[in-house]
Amino acid sequence: MAYTFTTLKTAIQDYTQNTETTFVNQLPRFIINAEERILKECQLDVFRKSSQGTASTGNSYLQKPADFLSQNSLSVINSSSKEFLLYKQATMLQDYTPNPATTGVPKYYADWDESTFLLAPTPNANFTMELHYFYRPDSITTVASGTTWLGDNAELALLYGSLLEAYTFMKGEADILQIYNGRFQESLQWLKNLG
Repeated sequence: MAYTFTTLKTAIQDYTQNTETTFVNQLPRFIINAEERILKECQLDVFRKSSQGTASTGNSYLQKPADFLSQNSLSVINSSSKEFLLYKQATMLQDYTPNPATTGVPKYYADWDESTFLLAPTPNANFTMELHYFYRPDSITTVASGTTWLGDNAELALLYGSLLEAYTFMKGEADILQIYNGRFQESLQWLKNLG
């Protein structure tokens, strides 16, 4: 059975038998938390994207896409050939090029912060960069249609992940919490097998 935002909220309330206002107001948060858990535990091909951006001359930072979750690969297009950069820790890049004025074709990249990559060496020209990455899809709680891939194809993981969040919020009984967690882990394994 596929879930929409409305039917998932109803299912959570039916399972928990809770219609208290504070609890109902938290239903979107429970669902969003479950979606995050699923996306971070199961790297499914359906959530892969690629995008192109430009690394600017003299700028060692490259902006990540707004829906970025985690990287798969980053390449630089140099004289019409694609060269893949090696992913390293930011400290290694800073050791490799302690002077940011050292320029060249980027060979390495690292996460600098939530929205930016660090490149080393600093680009010596404007380069087209191609990023292959896992993205964070829109939440079932925010899409106008009320349906998403997770709601249509990962309904058990979405339900039990949401129930796990909801029952934790309720400070529910440990044995029921353990059952929900077991069902959630089982449904995650099915998703991993699918991926």
